[in-house]
Amino acid sequence: MFQVILLAVDGSDHGQHAARTAADLARAVQATEIRVVIAYDPIPSYLGEPNLGQAISARMKEAEEILEKTRAMIGSTPAQLHTEILEGPAAEAILEVAATRKSEIIVMGSRGLGRLEGALLGSNSQKVVSHAHCPVLIVR
Repeated sequence: MFQVILLAVDGSDHGQHAARTAADLARAVQATEIRVVIAYDPIPSYLGEPNLGQAISARMKEAEEILEKTRAMIGSTPAQLHTEILEGPAAEAILEVAATRKSEIIVMGSRGLGRLEGALLGSNSQKVVSHAHCPVLIVR
């Protein structure tokens, strides 16, 4: 049960709590894999160069910093740790990875960094819960 865990993080406090929870779950069930996913919105191509290149570099640097912090939060587990940084709408990216990688549970924070969007359009966690093929653990 829950051998393949997908952990979605975005650098928020809730995302970091989700990382600790996913690690605890992996240790408890002796999971074989934790896949950490960071998804960010596409950077508009109309920025042109050199702005586009700088924006992409800054986004990747931020994602790498989030991954480092997440790795530290996870610590030692029996599971292999895999990471993916994706461009695109977060909920859709999370659902796609979960289906493609045959995740058995998705762990994510209840709120991310975009609180206003969640209030107006429905949060990423709500979208994932509504459309996931597997259980979803929402962490506060």
